Amino acid sequence: MSVDETGTEHGDAGADEPGWDVDPDDESGAAVVAAVGRQIKAWREAAGLRAGEFGIAIGYGEDMVYKVEGGRRIPRPELLDKADEVLGAGGKIAAMKQDVAEVRYPKKIRDLAGVEAKAVEIAAYVGHGLHGLLQTPGHARALFEARQPPYSQDEVERMVAGRMARQSIFERSPAPALSFVQEESSLWRPIGGTMEWRRQLERLLEIGQLRNVTLQVMPTRREAHPGMDGDISVLKFKDGSAVGCSHGAFSGRRVTDPKQLRILELRYGTIRAEALTPRETLALIERMLGET
Repeated sequence: MSVDETGTEHGDAGADEPGWDVDPDDESGAAVVAAVGRQIKAWREAAGLRAGEFGIAIGYGEDMVYKVEGGRRIPRPELLDKADEVLGAGGKIAAMKQDVAEVRYPKKIRDLAGVEAKAVEIAAYVGHGLHGLLQTPGHARALFEARQPPYSQDEVERMVAGRMARQSIFERSPAPALSFVQEESSLWRPIGGTMEWRRQLERLLEIGQLRNVTLQVMPTRREAHPGMDGDISVLKFKDGSAVGCSHGAFSGRRVTDPKQLRILELRYGTIRAEALTPRETLALIERMLGET
């Protein structure tokens, strides 16, 4: 598992619609959305409203009502709030926002966020681009919009939201120990334009000053190092277990075997030793900001 992994959904709706299409392959997520839809339908019918009348009352079309009630569309929080108010549910429909929030992002991102949320230590080297936990919304959006074949705007917004949700890890208490090593070249690419590039550099400065975060940059002029084969990530958990992955080792698959994990940790340790120190890294980013 790469800690910068992203997931993809398959929807055809615009970003202004009140939800996202359900991935039929996401069985657990589909079950939650179907249950929420049945509850909304039951409340609507008990109130004596037709789907079209209900749609008008909450500000959405009849077709959208049928999609939500049929479990084919993940409702956004504002739709549930309006439905609760119109149907006089006394907070029972609005309370389902928490259930929906857990399945609104692509399954791969949910799985990744779940693993990150349990980790007490995360170490990651990224050779191309910025780690997902370090990206600003604008940076992430520009990356997703650049993909070919292109994603729909709905897909883009869903994946950006999922990536940003993962960053709640910086607010955890107790805080996990986070270590990142980025290639210098990834900081010079003006993803999203000059202003977004500046925002991204400022975000890196903020993250790099957190007491539980170690941020380092591998200078472009460094010679070959163990990360040349690909990204490396190692996540450790409270019970002493760990999981790691590297594009350049063990066929890119997840590993939990202690011997294989030691190899990844050895490579990562060497990379950290050859990178700039955290203080030198922040100084470099400040100089880059002054040149943009």
